[in-house]
Amino acid sequence: MPSALWRLAVVLGVPQGLAESEYDAMLVPGWGYLVVPMLSVFQEALAFLTLGLVRPWGEVWPRWVPYVRGRRIPVLAAAVPAALGALACTVYGILFVWTTLHADMAITPWGEWVMTACYVPIVAWGPLLAIVTTHYYRRRAHAEGSNNS
Repeated sequence: MPSALWRLAVVLGVPQGLAESEYDAMLVPGWGYLVVPMLSVFQEALAFLTLGLVRPWGEVWPRWVPYVRGRRIPVLAAAVPAALGALACTVYGILFVWTTLHADMAITPWGEWVMTACYVPIVAWGPLLAIVTTHYYRRRAHAEGSNNS
C-alpha cells in the first residue's frame, strides 16, 4: 500500500523531492497519469488476492462466481500462481534494492528517504508471500489427503 500511495502522490503533484527528469521517466505529465494509477490498482488487487490464502474464500468459490460457486478451489490453482507471485515479488524486491543502491537518481535526501520508506515493504512481500503460500499448500494438501482416505 505505501508504494501505491507514493505513486498516487506523484501523479497528484504532491512534492516528492524528484527532479523533472524523474517525472519524465514516469511519463508524468502524459501517459503516466493513466499508467501510474493503474499500476497501483493492479498491485493492490494482487495483494488483495493474498488474503484468499488465509480466508475461507480462498478454499471455496464464493457464491457470486457463476458456474463454480460452492465448489472447492483446486489447491494448485491457488498455490502455483501465489508461488509465482512470491518469486516475482522477491526478484522485484532484490532488483529494487540493487538499482536504488546503484542509481544516480535526481532526488533530494528527504525524497529518497520517503521513497525508500514507501518501497521497503515490497522487499519483504515476496518472502512473506512464499511463507503464506507454503502454509496454504500444506494445509490444503493435508486436508485433501485426509478427505480422500
